[in-house]
Amino acid sequence: MYFFLSNLSFLDICYTSIIVPKMLVNIAISSKNISFAGCLLQVYFYLFMGETECILLAFMAFDRYIAICTPLHYNVIMNTVSCVRMICISWVIGCIISSIDIYFIYQLRFCGPVTIDHFFCETPSLLQLACNDISSNNIVGIVGGSILLIIPVCLILFSYVQIFLVLVKVRIHSGRYKAFSTCISHLVVVTIFYGTAMFMYIRPKHLATEDADKLVAVFYTVITPTLNPVIYSLRNKDVQRAMRRLVGPTACNPNR
Repeated sequence: MYFFLSNLSFLDICYTSIIVPKMLVNIAISSKNISFAGCLLQVYFYLFMGETECILLAFMAFDRYIAICTPLHYNVIMNTVSCVRMICISWVIGCIISSIDIYFIYQLRFCGPVTIDHFFCETPSLLQLACNDISSNNIVGIVGGSILLIIPVCLILFSYVQIFLVLVKVRIHSGRYKAFSTCISHLVVVTIFYGTAMFMYIRPKHLATEDADKLVAVFYTVITPTLNPVIYSLRNKDVQRAMRRLVGPTACNPNR
């Protein structure tokens, strides 16, 4: 579990580093320019990291399924080689699909006012500036989105349905609580990440608004990667004790 968490943390650091520094520079200065090559690189690495995280979260759900449903076989199934292979598969799939996306974007011709109405080079906002037909880009986006959202979500749902069926049969409440506590952090992260991604890329077009797109983009580019380590750290006993010490005196003394 901690091996996957370390990779998730690394992904989140890279993910925010692609977008947030340039966004802060644009806020601080009046000139808000980015080169075409810089914009394509931002799109590529943003898609690369996001798509890799989609696959990684599905593998993390599978890891919890093996740990709870077949605990005696866990060390055999989820050995070091298997975990490294899963990480490599996540990165390879993310690299391949993002490379296909950026190839079709690179084939487009951009003309007229080249102003992106967004705080970073987000794919739908960039495609709006294209002068030629973007139907192939839309098809690639639908196929890639289906692979990266529907398939991992189905794997996650299958894993947690099986976990729920196992926990229902557990008669010892302490064992049931411990097993459930190992999953709740991942469930919260999955809900936030996939919820915002599906709202952004699978919703009907007539529901899309520029202000809503920017607000949702803030969630999956800044807020979600920032919350991930906090959500997972809340299970740590040292963090829990520190939170109790922080909240305890305030709760007891309303004047503070």
